[in-house]
Amino acid sequence: MTGSDAHTHGTGDGPHTVADLCALSDDWSETFRLLGDPTRLRLLTLLHYEGPGALSMSELAERAGVKPATASAALRLLTTAGVITATRDGRMMRYALTDERVHRLLHHLGGTHAH
Repeated sequence: MTGSDAHTHGTGDGPHTVADLCALSDDWSETFRLLGDPTRLRLLTLLHYEGPGALSMSELAERAGVKPATASAALRLLTTAGVITATRDGRMMRYALTDERVHRLLHHLGGTHAH
């Protein structure tokens, strides 16, 4: 092992080597890219608060203060990334936050639940 590979974190759980820390960073980078957009973060915060399947795209757009087309594009990206899921309810889709890591992160940021 090289000096940088042998460096340990030293606190029980979590990454222990520089390589582990780099892998952790790489693992989270896409999530932080998604959360870095204010519209997407607003939508996720609303989904987190309201609970699974509570809101449609138009309800999310209205509550987030964005145009429906903007909300639709953001929701499509979050769905493709696997952060949320969409379930058909008649003629509309209802959305749910399904990425547990993002769910926990929103709690760390102060996000709460209505339910």
